[in-house]
Amino acid sequence: MSSKVWIATGEYTKLKRRFTFTKELMGDKEDHVKESIFSELGSRHRVKRRYITFTEIKEIKPEDVQNLELRKALGLESEM
Repeated sequence: MSSKVWIATGEYTKLKRRFTFTKELMGDKEDHVKESIFSELGSRHRVKRRYITFTEIKEIKPEDVQNLELRKALGLESEM
């Protein structure tokens, strides 16, 4: 089973400030994408899960990916 490409947007609250995020990820299901974002934001920014809200999570075509590292992983960009 091959992974799908997802784009997730949302926001989180930290120290009474709101921050927005947009992240492109690979995953089999929407739940896997949510778990990955919870893990990354919790690890890097020390944000608890209850402070993270998702506005939208949708599947996108591999050609629509903006993230260069993800494009290389998908084989859409060649390394020089």
